[in-house]
Amino acid sequence: MYNNLKYLFFFFVFLSYSGISQTKYSNEFLKIGAGARSLSLSKAVVASSANSSSVYWNPSALVDLSKTEMELMHASYFSGIANYDQFSYAKKVNESEAVGFMFLRFGVDDIMNTSNLIDNEGNVDYNEIELFSTADYAFFFSYARKDIVKGFDIGGNLKLIYRQIGDFAKAWGFGFDLSTQKQFGKWKVAGIARDASSTYNSWVFNMENFEEVYNQTGNELPENSTELTLPSLQTGIARNIYINDNFTAHTELDFVIHIDGERNTLISSDNISFNPHFGTEIRYKELVDFRFGIGDFTKETDFNNEKYFTMQPNIGIGFQFDNIRIDYALTNFGDQSTGLYSNLFALRYTLK
Repeated sequence: MYNNLKYLFFFFVFLSYSGISQTKYSNEFLKIGAGARSLSLSKAVVASSANSSSVYWNPSALVDLSKTEMELMHASYFSGIANYDQFSYAKKVNESEAVGFMFLRFGVDDIMNTSNLIDNEGNVDYNEIELFSTADYAFFFSYARKDIVKGFDIGGNLKLIYRQIGDFAKAWGFGFDLSTQKQFGKWKVAGIARDASSTYNSWVFNMENFEEVYNQTGNELPENSTELTLPSLQTGIARNIYINDNFTAHTELDFVIHIDGERNTLISSDNISFNPHFGTEIRYKELVDFRFGIGDFTKETDFNNEKYFTMQPNIGIGFQFDNIRIDYALTNFGDQSTGLYSNLFALRYTLK
């Protein structure tokens, strides 16, 4: 058994550095995150996500659940052009084990296909316009176990990915995440290796739908290919703070590291990119949570060709009603980001 696992590990390492297309921004929709609470804290939650969103952020934290949870989230991006939806479910199996599931969809719907708008004789026929969608889907299957070695909890995900561009192209992919966490007094540390084995997407193009148009316009026809998403690492340290009988607080600092080459982050080199994320949450009587986060530091260039840094602040609020929690997050606000306003809503239900 040990030898089989060893050979499998070296197989994945070999593929990670082989000639398969190592696409830096492959599966970027999976970088958005999950849960309105998490995004209002600027994704600084890897050490404090003991809820159903842990399936994405840190599956090892599922062992901290006290009850079974379900969560629904909807986010509207780019003034409603794109929609991001999430469903997650998490359950304790026993005192030391937990399982979870998450479904993500990021899609743009009702795109007009005008390839047949003009016929061979130059006539325009608007009835030939067809609508299609381009969407990315991800399915997470999680398992976590408590206190595997020296107090460290261990968890992992199996990820299945399906991407579709109308009837023109589709891709299937798979990958794994591995995570761990441990409590040190009032502090908790955690980390997750996303795409730990690298994630593989195989694209297949339906040439019958656009080959004629490509030939007429002189464009190069795409070929079936495989994309490779290299591993990334997110680590975090968090602490809960008691203020008084009415107020408690939580704060966390995370660091995200990519090894797929230079990215537009706070610190970057030819091989590694590094970005911090910070979030804090103030809770009033287990009823209302006020949240603030800052992250996504980027380098920009002005008209004088001078470099400067920008960052993205986020805010949010959460309400607890018995076994129902409603979370809201507002992201990309103000002049600190080039994106548009994004409103995120999440509904979490705890089964009694």
